[in-house]
Amino acid sequence: MINTIILGAGNVATHLYQALEKANGITVLQWYNRNLDPLQQFKNNVDITNDITALKKADIYIIAVSDDAITKLSSQLCFQDRLVVHTSGSVSISDLEKKHQRGVFYPLQTFSKEAHLNFSEVPICLEIERKSNFPILKDLAEALGCNYYKVNSEQRSALHLAAVFINNFTNQMYRIGHEITESKGVEFEILKPLIKETAHKVDIISPFMAQTGPAKRNDKKTIQKHLNALDKDIHKDIYELMTKSIKETHGKKL
Repeated sequence: MINTIILGAGNVATHLYQALEKANGITVLQWYNRNLDPLQQFKNNVDITNDITALKKADIYIIAVSDDAITKLSSQLCFQDRLVVHTSGSVSISDLEKKHQRGVFYPLQTFSKEAHLNFSEVPICLEIERKSNFPILKDLAEALGCNYYKVNSEQRSALHLAAVFINNFTNQMYRIGHEITESKGVEFEILKPLIKETAHKVDIISPFMAQTGPAKRNDKKTIQKHLNALDKDIHKDIYELMTKSIKETHGKKL
């Protein structure tokens, strides 16, 4: 049995708790957050606390807070020489207080409290300082049913950067598409099958091979028509930059 304590109450922490609670061989001994309000709905199932000095002894402490708060929170932990991990893609393992046995348990996925998620489909990136701590992180990932990958800090940082392009920037493209359809009274729902098929294709072929559209074809008349139709300068800038990137990738003359 792996005894865990979660620190934080955001999107990652909430999904992680819900997954750990269902996993065999895992016990969530305690859930800490400075503000207990987000944890009240779980108080009948887990011991909740806002007193950082009252944390129980556990096999692993999982810090799932905003990136900027990780270092401070790890330094506030009253114990030392216990396994403490964070869940960030971009924060260095060395940003954890050095009095701890330090590690990273990074679930590479987008998390929203309102959206259901099958946690077993989330890849887990593991990083440790002491080789002796790897088995417990591996066992934790396996108990969740997740595929896990041992990575170093440079690799994890590259994955996080790639994830920003793939998820955050792509989602902003969805938002721009939504603005364009709304401006003409067209249902955004019509575009959802295209969104799904675009994502599905990279399961089968590479993003390079999957690329289509006027920029790849170097269809100058269509590109200019699109630019003329855009009302916002920032949308024009994004369209031109993405068109330039696609042309350069596929060897089209600018």
